[in-house]
Amino acid sequence: MDAMSENDVTTRSNRGQWENAVEGRPELSASFSSKQEAVDQGRATADELGSEHIVEDAEPTGAVTDED
Repeated sequence: MDAMSENDVTTRSNRGQWENAVEGRPELSASFSSKQEAVDQGRATADELGSEHIVEDAEPTGAVTDED
């Protein structure tokens, strides 16, 4: 996998929510309840910043919460 570049947006699942993380710009990161909403916003943010948008597929667990 290539190294992340400044302003690259990654959409990933995190404990039942979807989050967009912006490399080097934590103030632009956000959480969403649905994958589609996160992907749409992540794409828009990446377009605005002129950067890449990466979507990390989550393994389906059937669980919405942390298993600890």
